[in-house]
Amino acid sequence: MLALAAAASLVLSLILYALSGGADFGGGMWDLLALGPRAARQRTQIAKSIAPIWEANHVWLILVVVVLFTAFPTGFAAMMTALNIPLTAMLIGIVLRGSAFIFRSYDTRPGAVRRHWSTAFGIASIVTPFLQGAVLGALATGGIRVVNGQVTTGFFAGWVTPFALACGLFALVLFAFLAAVYLTLDARDQPDLRGDFRKRAIWSGAALMPVAGVVFLAARHGAPALFHGLTQWWAPWLLGATCLCSLGALGALRWRRFAAARVAAAGQVALILIGWSLAQYPNIVTPDITVVNACAPGATLRLLLLALAAGALVLLPSLLALFRLFKGAASHGGAG
Repeated sequence: MLALAAAASLVLSLILYALSGGADFGGGMWDLLALGPRAARQRTQIAKSIAPIWEANHVWLILVVVVLFTAFPTGFAAMMTALNIPLTAMLIGIVLRGSAFIFRSYDTRPGAVRRHWSTAFGIASIVTPFLQGAVLGALATGGIRVVNGQVTTGFFAGWVTPFALACGLFALVLFAFLAAVYLTLDARDQPDLRGDFRKRAIWSGAALMPVAGVVFLAARHGAPALFHGLTQWWAPWLLGATCLCSLGALGALRWRRFAAARVAAAGQVALILIGWSLAQYPNIVTPDITVVNACAPGATLRLLLLALAAGALVLLPSLLALFRLFKGAASHGGAG
């Protein structure tokens, strides 16, 4: 039960990271793809939406890493070894993205220099979530093998397979959709920009369905254990709920119910990650590392869960205050 509770906290942290940090990555994608006569205003709105809270969103990624190496040290070691290349590239992308965003915001030189920083910010915003999706996909392929605690496959096992790459593409489209939905609310005082982001949200939301189909079909041979998990008794119910959220988000966008669209889109992302976790369970790295054989001693798990509970009492109110102060004020035309 302790190991299961630790795994649940890991999944919850991953969901919160996707709902916050994932949307920021999507904002960077739309920044790079801004087009038309309002491109500059679109980038300005994206920057205003991201700037107040984007660094705070990475607290969830840090929590994922901490819980993983504390509760499941064997799984952490296997992942960091086998997936060293994409994880290192992902970390470089996170640092490059943040640096480019700051330099673009405060560089006093106009013209080409700012455009270069903007391009670096956008490219890093695309590469990083793609690698994140590929890493999650790699864990389910069965291509990473661990014998007596040692990874016996190479550094390219798992994450360069068609299934893992399809997962990377799916993460890109999902985060782009989430960001566009969020931006429709943030641009409430600018109807023309709201319309731009609404169109992008509808396009990317519609694209999610065929991309999800590709991932599902690729899982049949690329991640058979995960595919089997997705055919269990609970899968139709979860799929139905996910489809309802997806259709609800698109319908709300169609009828310009932007607050409802945000709730539905967030629910869709959360249900997708819950479904992936249930299908992957009990494996952490399929097939050799599981929640049971990789977990830390009971005393360590108990202390970790107590620390998480105590930390939540400080962290959650602080983040809520941060969002209320900056995002709430910005949404109502205030200090933001």
